[in-house]
Amino acid sequence: MLSASLTEMPKLMDGHPNKEHGEILSEISDGMVALLKEYYGVGPTAAKTYYHDDLVVCVLRGGFTRVEQTLLDGQRGHAVIEQRMAFQEVMRERFEGVVREATGRRVIGFMSGNQQAPDMICEVFVLSGTDLVSEDELRTAGIPVGSKP
Repeated sequence: MLSASLTEMPKLMDGHPNKEHGEILSEISDGMVALLKEYYGVGPTAAKTYYHDDLVVCVLRGGFTRVEQTLLDGQRGHAVIEQRMAFQEVMRERFEGVVREATGRRVIGFMSGNQQAPDMICEVFVLSGTDLVSEDELRTAGIPVGSKP
């Protein structure tokens, strides 16, 4: 069963002021699961998203393909992790699109991690409007400045 974190949060700086916090979380969780399901043929069995200030974190569980599970069972987990990391880098724009659509904010940072036991995928997004990165740094990196996508 998919779930979203519905903890009480302070006012969000998002581009969709009429959306409820839980609605944004559900959109992100559902969107990430849908993308993985579409491209892997199977999707995570659980997802939980957190959104606070300029940070979105989505933790996903389950969804290894039969090939991946066979590799894991054969002590070749490193091959599965390498392949998943390569996939996530190729899918970067699609993953960022899910978050951008749900929050109405530009994604300026994306990091991804995988773990085998217990199996977890963690997708971390830093949104525009953060005080962690200056506008000059964004411009130098070729990232458009401003919070709107």
